[in-house]
Amino acid sequence: MAPPGQRTVWDCVNEQTKLAQEKGIDPILWAAQLSASLNAASERSDLPSSEAAEALVSYICWDNNVPILWKFLEKAMTLKLVPPLLVLALLADRVLPSRRSQPAAYRLFLELLKRHAFCTSDLITDPHYQKAMKSIDSVLHLSEIFDLKTSEPGILLAEFIFVTVSLLVDASLSDEGLSELSQDRKSKWLIDSREMEIDVHEKRTEYHEKLQSLNTVMGIEVIIEFLSNKVTSRLLHLVRQNMPSHWQGFVHRVQILVANSSAMKSSKFLPEVLLQLISDRRPALSHDGKANSLSKSDVILDFGSLASFTGLCHGASLSTLWLPLDLVLEDAMDGYQVSATSAIEIITGLTKTLKAINSSTWHDTFLALWVAALRLVQRERDPIEGPIPRLDTRLCMSLSIVPLVVANLIEHEDMLLKQENGSSTSRWKDKEIIRSHRADLITSLQVLGDFPGLLAPPKCVVSAANQAATKAMLFVSGSVNVGNAHFDVFNMKDMPVSCTGNMRHLIVEACITRNMLDTSAYSWPGYVDGRISQMPHSLPTEMPSWSSFLNGSPLNAAMVNALVSLPASSLAELEKIFEIAIKGSEDEKISAATVLCGASLTRGWNVQEHTVQFITRLLSPPVPADYSGTESHLIGYAPMLNVLIVGIGSVDCIQIFSLHGMVPQLACSIMPVCEEFGSYTPNVSWKLPTGEDISAHCVFSNAFTLLLKLWRFNHAPIEHGVGDVPTVGSQLTPEYLLLVRNSHLVPSENVHRDRNKKRLSEVSKSSSSKPVFVDSFPKLKVWHRQHQRCIAATLSGLIHGSSVHRTVESLLNMMFGKVSNRGGQNLNSGTSSSSGAGSEDSSLRPMLPAWDILEAVPYVVDAALTACSHGRLSPRELATGLKDLADFLPASLAPIVSYFSAEVSRGVWKPVFMNGMDWPSPAANLSNVEEYMKKILATTSVDIPSLAPGGSSPATLPLPLAAFVSLTITYKIDKASERFLNLAGPALECLAAGCPWPCMPIVTSLWTQKAKRWFDFLVFSASRTVFLHDRDAVVQLLRNCFSATLGLNATPISNDGGVGALLGHGFGSHFYGGISPVAPGILYLRMHRSLRDTAFVSEEIFSLLVHSITEISRNGLSNGKRYNQASLARAMARVKLAASLSASLVWLTGGLGVVHLLIKEILPSWFLIVHRPDHEPVGGGLPSGLVAELRGHALAHFIVLCGSLAWGVDSASSASRRRPRILRSHMAFIASAMDGKVAVGCESETWRTYVSGLVSLMVRCLPEWVKEMEVEALKTVSEGLRQWRKEELAFELLAMGGIRAMAPASDFVLHLRSFRHHHHHHHLMTLSFFCVLSEIQRVAEFSCFE
Repeated sequence: MAPPGQRTVWDCVNEQTKLAQEKGIDPILWAAQLSASLNAASERSDLPSSEAAEALVSYICWDNNVPILWKFLEKAMTLKLVPPLLVLALLADRVLPSRRSQPAAYRLFLELLKRHAFCTSDLITDPHYQKAMKSIDSVLHLSEIFDLKTSEPGILLAEFIFVTVSLLVDASLSDEGLSELSQDRKSKWLIDSREMEIDVHEKRTEYHEKLQSLNTVMGIEVIIEFLSNKVTSRLLHLVRQNMPSHWQGFVHRVQILVANSSAMKSSKFLPEVLLQLISDRRPALSHDGKANSLSKSDVILDFGSLASFTGLCHGASLSTLWLPLDLVLEDAMDGYQVSATSAIEIITGLTKTLKAINSSTWHDTFLALWVAALRLVQRERDPIEGPIPRLDTRLCMSLSIVPLVVANLIEHEDMLLKQENGSSTSRWKDKEIIRSHRADLITSLQVLGDFPGLLAPPKCVVSAANQAATKAMLFVSGSVNVGNAHFDVFNMKDMPVSCTGNMRHLIVEACITRNMLDTSAYSWPGYVDGRISQMPHSLPTEMPSWSSFLNGSPLNAAMVNALVSLPASSLAELEKIFEIAIKGSEDEKISAATVLCGASLTRGWNVQEHTVQFITRLLSPPVPADYSGTESHLIGYAPMLNVLIVGIGSVDCIQIFSLHGMVPQLACSIMPVCEEFGSYTPNVSWKLPTGEDISAHCVFSNAFTLLLKLWRFNHAPIEHGVGDVPTVGSQLTPEYLLLVRNSHLVPSENVHRDRNKKRLSEVSKSSSSKPVFVDSFPKLKVWHRQHQRCIAATLSGLIHGSSVHRTVESLLNMMFGKVSNRGGQNLNSGTSSSSGAGSEDSSLRPMLPAWDILEAVPYVVDAALTACSHGRLSPRELATGLKDLADFLPASLAPIVSYFSAEVSRGVWKPVFMNGMDWPSPAANLSNVEEYMKKILATTSVDIPSLAPGGSSPATLPLPLAAFVSLTITYKIDKASERFLNLAGPALECLAAGCPWPCMPIVTSLWTQKAKRWFDFLVFSASRTVFLHDRDAVVQLLRNCFSATLGLNATPISNDGGVGALLGHGFGSHFYGGISPVAPGILYLRMHRSLRDTAFVSEEIFSLLVHSITEISRNGLSNGKRYNQASLARAMARVKLAASLSASLVWLTGGLGVVHLLIKEILPSWFLIVHRPDHEPVGGGLPSGLVAELRGHALAHFIVLCGSLAWGVDSASSASRRRPRILRSHMAFIASAMDGKVAVGCESETWRTYVSGLVSLMVRCLPEWVKEMEVEALKTVSEGLRQWRKEELAFELLAMGGIRAMAPASDFVLHLRSFRHHHHHHHLMTLSFFCVLSEIQRVAEFSCFE
């Protein structure tokens, strides 16, 4: 309040205005007098005055609603006596509710909006800006409406503009009687007239109605002007980005207005204009605000628009845009690696990343997935033999994992769209959204018919493909009801016509089973050839099959044989088998387990996710209701558990579990089995229905061997952190697997939205609803600690006379009793001579629990190896004794492997001569191995060191390696030994690869003599190790990868390149009848996990990327002719391909750690170093700096894709939690450089193009990333972009920054002044306002302001 005796602002305004109104003073004179009065009223009264604005509006509405006062008000706004925006807010609060009874006032309000709402250029310098916006907040209750407590004037300004437009929209809806059509009838925006209906003069009523109609039209036009004006549209865009729920409701109401408004027809704008202005399809961002000539970098296309130019690019087909997908799928086929993360989750995240960065449609996204999956199968349709994943793993990826990924993507996208549309989305619209994604899926599968080369099925699945085609043909012919038919009883030979199927038929069946498609797919053009007029005359009805089993046939031997060879086709069939396995008799449980591990696991692609789930659940069977024993209930399930464990022990089966993400759950189920059965002596046994006996040692060994395959046990000690830089995946330990499994128990909103995560959660809870830790398995924990000690240091701690010592003595006596007895030799220092009849005597075998034996094995092997090194034990006797130990307890192979691996790495044992007398000789085919290794590496330009030893000396191996290889070649290559060789084989290869050259070729030569049908595999494995001994060879291989992918071997760039050249035909010996050169990508993918210095490799990849841009420019743009936009588009596509290849290789090689190192250190260091520019002319009329600009684009795409692969585009992955810290660090570096605090040393064109490209990609594709950055960095980078005349890009960067960046974004918009437009607009709007007043006074016979 004013002090006593001093006039208030309200007093001044009322007195001065009333006097001027009575005397008819000119508005300009009134304004001058009012200004003087306000200044005299209070020394602290600054202009513009908020109090004066409130006083003026209150004086006019509605006691003094006359034209002269509106002129006074307009002049006060123009001369900034009052804050114009505050006046508009006050009028909105007063005029809009009374717009029907006061149409002239509403019209003048609209005119004032047009005059003043768009004149915001000087707000940012107005010292009263914040005070005015706070007053507007209190008038319109903005903080309550948006539930956002803020005093930031920029945010309040955006909210005010949005509220104003929303009020106009709702006023228009109400005036046309359309409010009821809005689903949110309680909308805070809905404005209905609050005045009472009264009798008025007929002529006045007619005039009112006419003016009301004109006002409605004008209101719509003002709405359009708000949405199209450069400043207000950007402020509204801030609301769209950061307050989506409010924006969605606004859009819904505008759509109702456009669809139903009669006033729109009278408007000068078409309805489509308004719809376009509110759509999410904002104009594509250019790196500059205008088009420039071809001599500038601005003609280089944005990454987002490259898809439309792929037809111009040699070799840049759809597949090249999705190169990382092909690499990841092929990398997953490495049998030496299992993953704790589901391939469904990995590929889903990767697909979302590539879709965003490529700006692909869903049709192209689905098509890319199918093509990559089919190419994966065709690459190794007839794989080589060996202990590696074969076709079953590739078919699992193509026909089970990828369809599940597609289902995940569709469900996730449908859910997001429904959330974004919120309550405004009708059920009909939901169905339309879902239908649109199904339509994209359908068209992608229909297009697959244009790739016959990819659709040819491998021999082993021809029958399944033909059966799928038969099913479709029968449906189309109307001969059978597909829903009730069981096609497992059909004999294809009985069909009246030939039904030839392909891979597409199998993919469609996988989609139909998972409810992504329906049977209308059978009617697609060209899906089936011909029709069947009649069914086969004789359909077998009693043949054992899934259909007969489901109908009640018993699970006898014939039925088991049938179900093992035929995959289940439905979940109901598997559920019945599972129920028998839980509740059936002992024999039925064994039969059911056998069936589940049969064709349903390896070839039941339509139900494979359920099969692995049921098997995992069966490995943790429930405690029987009537169980009262003291021992674990698992003992009673021994026969069934053994069948399951053996049934899933093959390399392919383990990879299938890995792809489905079941490794952590599988490990948690197997650990209790190992813990319990390892505590029993071997005389505890069970008899199987076949008459065979299995002992506790047998069950334990099978389970323990399987468990070890689920983590990186069988890799060299150097990979467990002993070396300088642990390789990717070294964290895969029993503890880590249990932590991953436990994480699936934690309730999460994503679990219920993601069917894959929901399935993993259910399986985890089936074994135990509580977290499980290694401490729950004390004996396993003790052994694991001993295993780690063995790796870290030499053996010690064996106490004479202890139980472990006695076990060591007993085992040595069993293994070497005859030798010790014959020579009186002591194999274990400090002990008496062993005696006995020999290892054949079963009485010598200690009847001890398996855990006790495993604890003693390292000491036994150490004693035996020491005896051999001192000549007390011959090599043959050593190998025979070790094999006896492994035969007695197959699980003992694990500590044998770990001991030999540790001892080789220590390098304390002397080498032994592989002379064919003491030790086996590789001489018979060593030269043959060398010849074929050279063939495999023929195209890499890598020299293979000669394998022939110097002089007449035979080849040598370290003693532990020689003993290990001698032990392994004593195994037969049969099914019984397969699961143990699959454990020892990779460890032997890894161990030999880490030894000096040519240990690995020597081991290969020895093994090829043993397993001739594995020759191709063994030689290929030896070829990979060349790169582990020579850094230069790795760099040369990477160079070959770039050359092959980019087609840089020919000049000009030819049609060669892309995925086909990089990955080729896999190993390829089956294509040419012998070993042939292997594609560089395959070689790299099969050896990169063994690389130790991943940081070095990643730096080399980065260097090759930078160098390749010059090569692309030289080959693609400099061809003797002046370049044009088409050639530039081709070069840009190649640049993007090079960046994609580089990012993929970096991520696969080093994982998250190397990506962080690259973004935080390697890239900033490169920018800071002064680079000598390329002085060699590229030719072809290229403008200076174009190569540097292409390099900047390549680096931007490279960094964005590296980060996307590591973190994902959203926050779904756990790795995304580390993203903000790295991004903020890099953005701070960019901000420092743009602020002048750091001087970059690279070419300015490269730097500018990099920053612009990086920001453009993040704004287009990665909005979540922008929100995680520091606001100050965003402001600095945006200011730098503005100085580079990239205003739109700078604004979008701030607009994406979230609520925190709204105020700086709003201020940025106000800084973008357009003086000519504003001054011209001011003059026209002043004339318009007074013309309106004159027209109203002239037409009306009496004042409509009274």
